[in-house]
This record gives sequence, C-alpha cells and structure tokens, in this order.
Amino acid sequence: MNNFPSLTKMQWNLWLFGWIKIPMIAFCRPRIVQWDENRIVIRIKRSRRTNNHLKSMYVGVMMVGADLAAGMHAFAFSVSQKKKISLAFKSCDAQFYKRTESHVFFESNAGEIVQEMIQNSLSTGERMNRIILVSVKDIHHELLAEIKMEISLKVLQ
Repeated sequence: MNNFPSLTKMQWNLWLFGWIKIPMIAFCRPRIVQWDENRIVIRIKRSRRTNNHLKSMYVGVMMVGADLAAGMHAFAFSVSQKKKISLAFKSCDAQFYKRTESHVFFESNAGEIVQEMIQNSLSTGERMNRIILVSVKDIHHELLAEIKMEISLKVLQ
C-alpha cells in the first residue's frame, strides 16, 4: 500500500490525538517504536507518572498501551484508504504474569486482521468485531502480560 502512513506521521498523529481528544494518552506519553502494515510496538516509559504505589505500572496505563496497539492500524488504514470509520473497544481480557519493573512495550501483529475487517465492513456495510492480541513485554523481551482487546469497527459511508 503506497500511501500507508510513516512512523513519523503516526507518531505525530498519536501525539496530536492525545493532546486534543484523549488527554490520558498524552499523560502516559506513548512512543511508537516499530511500525509497518502488520506490526506495531508502542513503548510507555515507567516513571513517576505511570507508577503505582508498588513501583510497578498502573493497570490503567497498561490498558492505554493495549488500546493504542490494538487500534492504531484501524486509524492508519482508514487514513490511507480515505475512509471514515467508527472504532470502539467492546471488551478486553487481560492476563498479567509479572510486575512491570521497567519500560513496557505493547506489541500487536494484527494489521492484516484489521485491514480485512475494514474491507469486510466496506463490502457488507456491517460492523465487524474481532479480538486483537496485544503482548506486553519488558526491556529484556520477557512477557509480562497478554491483553485481548475486542475491537468493533464499521466503515462509515
């Protein structure tokens, strides 16, 4: 896809979206580390802002990271295809394995799934629902959690 947004453009859109629409995103200061048509990795640094009283990352901050990792491809494909979409999160299921004691990386490899959802919604006019797996890892690539985010997407005509 020739007009797929670059990493720099997506980082700028993420920053703007956080400051204008959802201040919680801006407060967490996420950074897109890796980005292509199928994969996204978002980093949220562990800091005074994101720590809880046990010196690990707040669950709410982890949900912000999972939300972004699951939803950024839908935004990117809608921009690249010049289509307006309605995107919502229907449910989530999180399994936490270890405490977050370093910066955290949220990884999703669901670009193809999201692109397929957009195409199906465009052809049927219906809302599509799929579960997107987001892996949460630390700086040593150790799995800290797995979060399943169910996204609900409809292309608006």
